Amino acid sequence: MPDLDLPDWLTSDQRARLVRLAERNVADHGDDLLGLVLSGSAGRGFATERSDLDVVVVLSDEAAAGRESTHSPDVDEAVDSWSELLTVPPFGTEHWWYRWTYAWAPVLLDRTGGELAGAVRRQATVGPDEADGILIEHDRLDGWLNFAYRTLKNDRDGRGLETRLDAAESVPWLLDVVFTMAGRVRPYNKYLAWELRNHPLDGWPADDLLGLVRRTLEGDVSAIRETFARVRAACSSYDTSRGHTRTTDMVEGWGEELRLFEPR
Repeated sequence: MPDLDLPDWLTSDQRARLVRLAERNVADHGDDLLGLVLSGSAGRGFATERSDLDVVVVLSDEAAAGRESTHSPDVDEAVDSWSELLTVPPFGTEHWWYRWTYAWAPVLLDRTGGELAGAVRRQATVGPDEADGILIEHDRLDGWLNFAYRTLKNDRDGRGLETRLDAAESVPWLLDVVFTMAGRVRPYNKYLAWELRNHPLDGWPADDLLGLVRRTLEGDVSAIRETFARVRAACSSYDTSRGHTRTTDMVEGWGEELRLFEPR
């Protein structure tokens, strides 16, 4: 029987299912089973009566090559090889979206002496150089500014539908900026409010950011202007921490067009 570290919030039924899953994987893989990670809603204390268990089974490279992920109404078992877990997909690549799977996901079983827990944390965090790349080389900051600017122009010119469309388009770019500056992978939309409330971001209280997002999605241009002021301040703080002025320079590079962001 493997010694599992099960979160306190799990129900007795969930705990029993996880114990059976662990016993089966130990029997099937022996020492090639390196660990188990609980993701999904159950892994974050966010489950409902309709939620299943999402478990990442981490295997040696050889064992993982002969094992496929499985899905059932009660348990989904995704398989990661050790090499896959240690490989951190860059922003914009095919598997970038999968990295948040590991955010705040408890490690139930670690047979690597702590290396597994470290690899899980690395998947869900954004290093300083990586953050610069996302914000600047991948244009997430400039992209948000572009959609925000288009929103304000549409509103100025009386194009209501277009205002709302560009405002909505701006939100994913904004969230990438906010979470990247905090050194985190942006959460899946389902978990946005949960993460902001359970793992707050400096400078972006949950109710403030969620309120700005809601108002932006409604096409409220005052929310765009309020958000811009916060982003500008966040860029200054971020640049100070990084010892450069790259994000501030990118914002200020908009020149006279920034006047449209001034409060009305």
